[in-house]
Amino acid sequence: MTPDIKDTAHAVEATAVMRLLPARPRLLALGEPTHGEDTLLDLRNELFRQLVEQEGYGTIAIESDCMRGLVVDDYVTSGTGTLDEAMEHGFSHGWGTSAANRELVRWMRAYNDSRPASERLRFAGFDGPLEITGAASPRQALTALHGYLAARVDVHLLPCTAETLDRLLGTDDRWTNPAAMRDPAQSVGRSAEAGQLRLLADDLVALLDEQTPHLITATSRHDWDRARLYGRTAIGLLRYHHWMANTSPARMTRLCALRDSMMAQNLLAVAARGPALIHAHNSHLQREKSTMQMWEGPVEWWSAGALVSAQLGQEYAFVATALGTIPHQGVDAPPPDTVEGLLHALPENRYVIDAPQLATALGDTLPVPRVSPWFGYAPLDPAHLADSDGMVFVKDVLQS
Repeated sequence: MTPDIKDTAHAVEATAVMRLLPARPRLLALGEPTHGEDTLLDLRNELFRQLVEQEGYGTIAIESDCMRGLVVDDYVTSGTGTLDEAMEHGFSHGWGTSAANRELVRWMRAYNDSRPASERLRFAGFDGPLEITGAASPRQALTALHGYLAARVDVHLLPCTAETLDRLLGTDDRWTNPAAMRDPAQSVGRSAEAGQLRLLADDLVALLDEQTPHLITATSRHDWDRARLYGRTAIGLLRYHHWMANTSPARMTRLCALRDSMMAQNLLAVAARGPALIHAHNSHLQREKSTMQMWEGPVEWWSAGALVSAQLGQEYAFVATALGTIPHQGVDAPPPDTVEGLLHALPENRYVIDAPQLATALGDTLPVPRVSPWFGYAPLDPAHLADSDGMVFVKDVLQS
């Protein structure tokens, strides 16, 4: 390990991250190269606590269903429900079973206790109601938006009744059929009913926008923000289902792009209410295009981070995470000619790395890309090193 590379490594602390940046970003994105490792989530929790206490951050947003996330937000801000209920109903992708996620929610609720509303921490999921095998019915988002408007505007302004929405939606299993992901003919996304719902969703969102001054006064900005989330989610889901029914070669590319576009819209809404820590897979937060090998071939699309960075500029910062070993997944010590291998030679188990400085220290000798023996871990692309604002490196991820 050369002295120059050692000089790029610092203790994992919020202050070390902030020293890498020109100013406090509105969105600080912390990526992870694999899911489901509480070691990484514990590190995230530690950084979030420091960002709250030292840097004035007030929200954490994670790669989980944005609609379910409202359950957790209600619990941590006002104590609605119980911790068990928040963990069971407030997360997607199985994240509610994580001990580290449970500790995050518990700590946020304790922190908010007895604090005024303006000082309470907020929680958000910023993923769409999507899974690898399909997408949710738009029912929850559409009916919530319609109900919010129906209670507060002239009924004659509404484009439809609740009964019309219910009839057009039909049964939810029509929308959630897992066979539709691989077989477009199984999707209802291009049915006549789905087409009508897309027009109605657009009209409902337009009405929400038109009535903004009245709605904020009649309810609150908090309730109006939630109604906007319902609208974004309804339109995004209907658009996603439309492309699930598509048979063109661009189908999977469009689906991946639409998911990250929904994420980006949710992140911009989070940014509007103050500085937030964002946590998700590196591929959703990086500034470069994301790639994935699917059963239909390789796909490439702009990540949520790339989309948000294009709009926020220096108010968006991305800190990737790279790993040395994950022994319980068969990921052993990295080769010494990879970025991970160079950093694995450092004595401590975790560091904040000045990624641009490391790229400079390496000069023209670009490390070779690491190849993972396990599909669930995506190694760092050395070509992206200089485009990250920083990096967290964890030498060994041990099973808890």
